Amino acid sequence: MPYSETFKDHLAHPRHVGELPEADVVAEETNPVCGDRLRLSLCLKGELISAARFLAYGCAPTLACGSVLTEMLEGMTRDEAAHITRADLTRALGGLPARKGHAAALAIETLRAALVEIDKQRS
Repeated sequence: MPYSETFKDHLAHPRHVGELPEADVVAEETNPVCGDRLRLSLCLKGELISAARFLAYGCAPTLACGSVLTEMLEGMTRDEAAHITRADLTRALGGLPARKGHAAALAIETLRAALVEIDKQRS
């Protein structure tokens, strides 16, 4: 399966790359098989995710998944973000080859870790 134009655009012009020094939540996960890493930083305003940034170390699909995930997250509530799936990321990128599904899985694992941190802060 060739990469979509949307995927290529996120790869060539990734959105929301970097750190948020004022982040309320930071989560980082590593794929134990390939070693790809994704770091996600979120700023919260009440229930809303007001800013999202990522750093990716790994393959092109990991970078593209980080880009599309942060684009999706800004303006969402924590509960809306909890419903994002691997399939949602894959669809937003116009598809991923099956052998690159690990990139979407890593992005979702990192998001889930960030949501756990939000819940810890609120309890």
